[in-house]
Amino acid sequence: MELPASFIDYTRALLGDEEYDKLAVALQQEPPVSIRLNQLKINHSLSDKVPWSSEGFYLNERLTFTFDPLFHAGCYYVQEASSMFVEQVLRQYITGPVKMLDLCAAPGGKSTHARSVLPEGSLLVANEVIRNRSQILAGNLTKWGHPDVVVTNNDPADFSALPSFFDVILTDVPCSGEGMFRKDPVAVDEWSPENVEICWQRQRRIIADIWDTLKPGGILIYSTCTFNTKEDEENARWIQQEYGGEPLTVQVQEDWNITGNLLSDKRDHSKSSIPVYHFFPHKTKGEGFFLVAFRKPETEEEIPVSSSAKEKAFKKKDKKGAATSFPVSKEHLNMARSWLNDENSDKYILLAEGTNVRAFSHYYINELTTMKQSLKIVSAGIEIGEVKGKDLIPDHALAMCTSLLCREAFATEEINYEQAITYLRKEAIALPATAPRGYVLLTYRHIPLGFVKNIGNRANNLYPQEWRIRSGYLPENIRILSEDVTD
Repeated sequence: MELPASFIDYTRALLGDEEYDKLAVALQQEPPVSIRLNQLKINHSLSDKVPWSSEGFYLNERLTFTFDPLFHAGCYYVQEASSMFVEQVLRQYITGPVKMLDLCAAPGGKSTHARSVLPEGSLLVANEVIRNRSQILAGNLTKWGHPDVVVTNNDPADFSALPSFFDVILTDVPCSGEGMFRKDPVAVDEWSPENVEICWQRQRRIIADIWDTLKPGGILIYSTCTFNTKEDEENARWIQQEYGGEPLTVQVQEDWNITGNLLSDKRDHSKSSIPVYHFFPHKTKGEGFFLVAFRKPETEEEIPVSSSAKEKAFKKKDKKGAATSFPVSKEHLNMARSWLNDENSDKYILLAEGTNVRAFSHYYINELTTMKQSLKIVSAGIEIGEVKGKDLIPDHALAMCTSLLCREAFATEEINYEQAITYLRKEAIALPATAPRGYVLLTYRHIPLGFVKNIGNRANNLYPQEWRIRSGYLPENIRILSEDVTD
C-alpha cells in the first residue's frame, strides 16, 4: 500500500518520527478479524476477547461468512474491534431505559451493538440517509432480532422537527477514513487534504442539525475512523465551545493502549481539557478509531414536541388505520398474537398496516406516531406476518426475533448444514414425510433459520428473496463458527 505523501507528512508531524514509523508498519499488516456474538441467541463465548466489549471476540482466521448459516441467523455480527469501544460509554453512563438515535448507522455494526448494550425498555432509532443503505441497515437489524428498533431513512436536518426527543445520540460521522486504510484500498485512493477539509465542515453541519433533538442532560457520542485532528480534536473543541457540551471521561484500562488528546498543551489547559480516545493499529488490536462523548447542559430549556403536531399525528394514524385495516381481520390478529410467546407479548401492540401485521412496544407507540410525522420510517418493531388471501404468512423477521417468537406455535424441523445452505439459496427444501403440513420453522443447530410452507410433495421456501446466497458453489475450505458456541 502506497500512502499519500500529504498524509505521511501531516501524520509524521503529528505523532513524531518514532510513532509514525510504527504506524506505517502496522498499516502494511493484515487487519485482525473480529465479531460480536448475539447474546439473544448465543450464550457461550470464544477465547480471544476484545477487552472493551462484553461480546466481542477476535478470530484466528477469517470465516467463510457467506456460507455460515449462523451468520445469516443473526448469531453474530462482523464488526471492527476498535469501534466496539462505544459500548464503554453506554455501560458507564446509561443506567435506565432511554431513547437513542444512531444517526449514521449503516450497515449496522454500532446499531446492533448498541441495541445489545442498552438497558431493557430502551428504544433505538437507527438512521441512514442513503436509501439503499437504509435497506441494508434494516436487514441487519432484522437478523439481529431485537423488537425495540425503528429504522429511518432521513437527512440529519429532518430530525430538527423532534426537539429534545432523544436521550442519547451517536454520530459516527462520515470522515476521511484514514483509520481504515489497511482494510479499504479505496479509502487510500480517495484521501486528500481537500477531502479532509470537506469532511470536518460536513461533520460540524451534522452536529448542528441534530443538537437540538438531544434532551438537556442527554449524551452525544461523536466518533470517526480517522486520525486527523481537524476531524477529531478540533471538532471536539468546537462542540464544547459552540454548544457548551460537557466532556465525559470514559474509564479505560491501561493495557488497552488507547491514545489521548493529540493536541494537549500543558501551557494551555483549554487544549487539554477534553478527554478523547484514539485507537491506533500499532498500539491496539484493531483499526483506527476516535471517540469523544459530551453531556448536553441541563440548563438548556427542553423544547417539547408541539401538542398540535401530536394531535396531527394521531389524526393521521386514525385515518390511515381506518383506510388500511380492512385486509387484516380480527382472526388474522388473533393468529398473529398466538405466534408471540406469553412472556413478552403483553408488552407489544399489534399494528395492522395495509396487509402487514407488526408488533411494536406499547411504551413507545406515541413516539412512533410522532416520528411518522417528520421521518421516513423504513421499519418499526417486528414484522409478524402478511395477509395473502385468507392466510396470514409468518414473516422472516418473526423467526429472527427469538424473544418474541413462540416456537410452540409452529412445527419445527432441525436441518443440517447442506440443507441450511440450500434454504439460504432460496431453493426447494425436502422435509421428512413425517413433517406436518403448513408453516414449519426450520432450525440449524437449534437456532431459528426461517420458515417454509410444507404442502406435502414439497416445501415452499419463505426465505427473503433479496437476502438469498447468490453463489451456486461451495468453497473448498469452509470455515464456520465452531460447534461448541451453540451446543
